[in-house]
Amino acid sequence: MAQKIAVIDYGMGNLRSVSKAVEHVAGDAVVRVTDDPSFIATADRIVFPGQGAARDCMAAIGEHHLNQAVLRAAESKPFLGICMGLQVLMDRSEENGGTRLLGLFAGEVRRFDGLPSGDNGLPLKIPHMGWSRVRQTREHPLWAGIADESRFYFVHSYRVVPEDVSLICGTTDYGVRFTSAIARDNLFATQFHPEKSADAGLQLLANFVRWDA
Repeated sequence: MAQKIAVIDYGMGNLRSVSKAVEHVAGDAVVRVTDDPSFIATADRIVFPGQGAARDCMAAIGEHHLNQAVLRAAESKPFLGICMGLQVLMDRSEENGGTRLLGLFAGEVRRFDGLPSGDNGLPLKIPHMGWSRVRQTREHPLWAGIADESRFYFVHSYRVVPEDVSLICGTTDYGVRFTSAIARDNLFATQFHPEKSADAGLQLLANFVRWDA
């Protein structure tokens, strides 16, 4: 039987490009963009994308009644968080004076503030947008076939700061060195967008589809 992959839809994500990229590497798997908690519960793998403001994201997750579905999936089956799908796994965000998040992991989401100047002498721009290198800080099945320091595509103004540094499996430099990927057991989450990251991103998605977490 073909495996089922749920791309969670709570109204805030680049869902078409994510689902098409997953379909491209998923063989005969059924890839469905969905906000149906019952489908999410029975899916074999979960992709949790997202973009935008943390407060809006949390409100949308609540409106779609997905809080518990996301948390159960993140604790029980291969789970890939992308961009905001990484950030909302933390306790809280500095955005809007403080926003409560899903709290799967202890940690904060902090804005890029006070960044030094770049090579051209001008302040680094926020949001951090474009291609940057990801340093693989430890081995992981989702890094298979991807050279260390490969470039991935980013669009974000905030960065995660997990309390448990053992979660970190990728870092990137943009004025400061920040966490660009975390992993724990069946969960892997990235600040970058693999669906926009050419061959390296497709390789990561293919690794996720085959991952025996």
